[in-house]
Amino acid sequence: MANNGYNWYPGHMTKARRAMEEDVKLVDLLIELLDARCPLATRNPDIDKIGAGKARLVLLNKSDLSDRKSNEKWVEYFKNREITAVLLNAQRGEGMKLINSSVEKACKEKIERNKKKGIINRPMRAMVVGIPNVGKSTFINSYAKKAVAKTGNKPGVTKGKQWIRMSKTLELLDTPGILWPKIDDDYAGFCLAMIGSMNDDIINTDEMTERFIKLMQENHPELLEDKYSIKPEMSYAEALETVAKCRNAIKNGGVADTEKALKFIIDDFRSGKIGHISLEEP
Repeated sequence: MANNGYNWYPGHMTKARRAMEEDVKLVDLLIELLDARCPLATRNPDIDKIGAGKARLVLLNKSDLSDRKSNEKWVEYFKNREITAVLLNAQRGEGMKLINSSVEKACKEKIERNKKKGIINRPMRAMVVGIPNVGKSTFINSYAKKAVAKTGNKPGVTKGKQWIRMSKTLELLDTPGILWPKIDDDYAGFCLAMIGSMNDDIINTDEMTERFIKLMQENHPELLEDKYSIKPEMSYAEALETVAKCRNAIKNGGVADTEKALKFIIDDFRSGKIGHISLEEP
């Protein structure tokens, strides 16, 4: 499956990385947004190198779509690596109240050092980073309570260095903070394709959906049965037909429209309509 367009690594990655290495010198803290459904697949390992020596805060966004028990395990996973992690639903503003205290917790050492130097009440300066489509702009807008960053799925380019005053204690460097996923393994590629962090035009959606259905039949058969009446023992072809019938996607002559069924499954997963599903466990 890794050969079906999962090894996607745009050329402008190098340029973005260089810009980030320059910008990181100006900040005290790196705020990294990940998708709670697959935190490792949506992490770029370069972040550890780029952010070496900086305070760190991880925001597990879209945590309303992932499995609740898995969410708690991931918070623990990062805690064990001495990184504060907060569960977030940036779109609805859930988890936002924890951000200020989490920033203070992550920057505790820096704040203490400032106090010793007689620097009091200087806002911490942060940079928001993450791969495309994890919700960086939505988070910034929601946190600032006004549309200060353009939201959209396409990485933008910010000219000049702009600081956004988020609160008395935090300023954000307004840069795109875009990193591209490093797809080291096949499963990470599958996760990124499922959550929509890759262009659907370059992936084999049929193969991806088949893999997803099998995974669900093994791990969450009850969710598939509740949503589409798919039984655990059904073949992939039978499962697609069942979805088509369940959603009235029937072509002339009573033939199931499996193309539409594919799209339903992917859209329903991405919007959380199948249920709370995590694709990765710590």
